[in-house]
Amino acid sequence: MNPILRNVLAVLAGLIVGSVVNMGLIMISGSIIPPPEGADVTTTEGMKASIHLFQPRHFLFPFLAHALGTLAGAFLTARLAANRNSFLAIVIGIFFLIGGIAAANMIPAPNWFVVVDLFLAYLPMAWLGGRLAVGRN
Repeated sequence: MNPILRNVLAVLAGLIVGSVVNMGLIMISGSIIPPPEGADVTTTEGMKASIHLFQPRHFLFPFLAHALGTLAGAFLTARLAANRNSFLAIVIGIFFLIGGIAAANMIPAPNWFVVVDLFLAYLPMAWLGGRLAVGRN
């Protein structure tokens, strides 16, 4: 297979798998750590109105979803890529970071969470995913 086509397909596969992992964790999060009583988490307006009820534990699964989704996507991309494996893993991190920045502007969250999420969940996890996939070579 043409290396460019293989790399493009690797990135697409990483984006899809990373998104599935992210959404899967978000979907199960409420059954493991229920939202605060009276919080409407189904709409952005509901989140804005009830964000003051959230405790730090309520941000655990969103962080894990972002970090593990990025890690899984970057790992898969680096494993499937024909070349430039580590670089393409970082590309996955950049895509998810852009999504994280967009989400931070749309969904209310405390500043401490936004900082932790943007600085620890995306590029570091993409680097780690690439590193785990290709080893220390």
